[in-house]
Amino acid sequence: MNDFERELHSRLAMLREQDLHRELRRIDSPQTPQVILDGRKLLNFSSNDYLGLANEPALKEAAVKAIEKYGAGAGASRLVSGSLVPHHQLEEQLAAFKGVEAALTFATGYVAALGTIGALLDKRDIVILDKLSHACLIDAARLSGATLRAFAHNDLNQLEDKLKWAQDQAAAGANGGVPRPRTLIVSESIFSMDGDQAPLREIVKLKDRYGAWLMVDEAHATGLYGTNRRGVLDELGLSGQVEIQMGTLGKAVGASGGYICGSRALIELLVNRARSFIFSTAPVPAAVAAAAEGVRFIQSAAGEERCRVLWERVAPVELAIAVSPGKKLGAIIPLIVGEENKTLRTADALREQGIFIPAIRYPSVARRSARLRLTLTASHTAAEVEQLVAALQNLELVSNSSRIQVHALVG
Repeated sequence: MNDFERELHSRLAMLREQDLHRELRRIDSPQTPQVILDGRKLLNFSSNDYLGLANEPALKEAAVKAIEKYGAGAGASRLVSGSLVPHHQLEEQLAAFKGVEAALTFATGYVAALGTIGALLDKRDIVILDKLSHACLIDAARLSGATLRAFAHNDLNQLEDKLKWAQDQAAAGANGGVPRPRTLIVSESIFSMDGDQAPLREIVKLKDRYGAWLMVDEAHATGLYGTNRRGVLDELGLSGQVEIQMGTLGKAVGASGGYICGSRALIELLVNRARSFIFSTAPVPAAVAAAAEGVRFIQSAAGEERCRVLWERVAPVELAIAVSPGKKLGAIIPLIVGEENKTLRTADALREQGIFIPAIRYPSVARRSARLRLTLTASHTAAEVEQLVAALQNLELVSNSSRIQVHALVG
């Protein structure tokens, strides 16, 4: 074994000692409420396929037709020869769906964030983001070279303090003849690991007061919130007051990819400056066509019904964990355990009862805040949700506000 291999094995051993080692799980079935893992059928309460579209016949048919007409791959980046008809059709659909001037799609939500923040900001600028923002947003802020400041989760006072600091920096720069730094606030609308909602009305007011820009990731909200199911911004009537809307096509939409929505000038700038867009081969036609069908489905009467069923499935879990009056759960429900080892054992105990909810640990969440990230979908039946609730009760889950604390679940 050479020095390189010894170093790798040493690092892997450290991960195992810290209960942070991960392995890929092979799923031998489609993305449905019941998955086959290690030859055993388990109820899957870990998927982001909130509306059950990943295995929807209409999306599969759209993907097959796109392959038949446009082939398996796009062949090149969008700015070379890979900008196919399905890409343009999807972007037109997204812009109309979100009620904005234009949209641009990326291979994933991760690279959408990297390309967008990197295109808009540089080392002169400032990014202020919620401490629990998704890793792609944090990484994008760091890679942009801008000064990064984080505020405590959903803490408006801390956010305003950071904005005042940014304003002071801008004033100091102006006095010294330095170009005024631009300030970008970044937040998710529904947070991916905690499932709670950002105070977006108040954030928009602060953004306007201090002359900042705002980027909101609607990855876990698109398809689920608002009269038109456009997301939380639509539900709150804020769509026209946010400069940059981001989202994913791999969750409620049922396919894969990411997107940015906003003004036509924003999209034109990203086409010219977003490196993750410019230097990536275009997404495959099948995924793009499936996403377009997913967007269409969400806006249909069938999409409205799927959304209604999803919230119907959430209700029994709310009741079981005694959510505080006035609080509502979303499709993401964190079962906070704390210690990494106990979280792993808890996941194993649930699996013994036929429930698949993997342990989520650092770096996905902070150390000693490990959890089981429970998600519900419209494809789950009422009986399956009853089975889930029974399993949670068997493990003596005790409610505490809108989160779940786990006490002595396994030996």
